[in-house]
Amino acid sequence: MMSRTRRSILLTSATAGALLMVLGASPTASAEPDAVTYSVAPGVRLNVRSGPGTGYSIVRVLPENVKVSIYCQTPGTTVSGYYGTSDIWDNIGNGEFVSDTYVSTGSDGYVTAHCG
Repeated sequence: MMSRTRRSILLTSATAGALLMVLGASPTASAEPDAVTYSVAPGVRLNVRSGPGTGYSIVRVLPENVKVSIYCQTPGTTVSGYYGTSDIWDNIGNGEFVSDTYVSTGSDGYVTAHCG
């Protein structure tokens, strides 16, 4: 039989998780097992954009030597970057995209599902 304290903790955790989903919080690698984490090119401060292309606004800049989780990928503006030239953009969070040419995926193609 489960103790009242343990049951309360489990219910609180489940409720908090559901609330984050409703509020649209960005998923993380630990909360979203389908996302795989990849390193950003060394020494690069990477622009995170609101959509898959250089014409979209910059929503933040990633610091050097970070890892990102890729939730899906989509075509966009062609970019020449650290790992070559590509039109693939990685969705790293809700409304957050980075050019795949700055992410060490080990592939020139798609490594996860297409967005959409």
